[in-house]
Amino acid sequence: MTNQLLPKEKLQASLHNIQTNSDGSPITNLQLDKTTAAEIEQLTTELESVNPSPHPLVSAISLLDGTWQLQYSTAREIRSLASLPLGLKVGRVYQVIDVANQRFFNLAQVKHSLGLVSGYVRVTANFEPVIEDSSPVANKRINVYFDKRYLSVEKIIGIDTPQLNPFKVIPANNPAGRVATLDITYLDETLRIGRGGDGSLFILTKSEHLPEDSGEGIL
Repeated sequence: MTNQLLPKEKLQASLHNIQTNSDGSPITNLQLDKTTAAEIEQLTTELESVNPSPHPLVSAISLLDGTWQLQYSTAREIRSLASLPLGLKVGRVYQVIDVANQRFFNLAQVKHSLGLVSGYVRVTANFEPVIEDSSPVANKRINVYFDKRYLSVEKIIGIDTPQLNPFKVIPANNPAGRVATLDITYLDETLRIGRGGDGSLFILTKSEHLPEDSGEGIL
């Protein structure tokens, strides 16, 4: 074991300790006490300092390809999923990236606490790498352009509902007056850390399979 592996193992152990949701839903800083949230931030910063792919968009862009599951985030849009109405609860949250076509989609599984309804919310987007010669974010920032939001009900009391999959498609919101960005601050074969333009944190692990609704027809 090398010293460079220790920060990753520490972060993974800390995330495992706080991951109490059996449905695999991501943890946010609002669910933690301030001391634990600060510890996660410190371990994340420590791991980012030994990033094996400091210029991921040039040297390791192929590692981005595939399915990632969100484990932890401080982003407002993720924190809001913890307070869904009508007894709905968020489950696993995935991001599926198609590097060749510079496309991705985010998919949040949703179900009723009593199992009455299950479905998902999917948001599609395009991205473009920001390749610069001299910048603090050189070769690790992407610009993000959100496209559409799909609201789908897959089952009602256990019965498949293909007519409601999706039941609504609307334009996705992009930030007013600016382009959404994401800095890839750590990347290896199994773990990815990103920082949004508003400073929000995303920690994801590579998944071996696509979510049940892969969205392949949309990519």
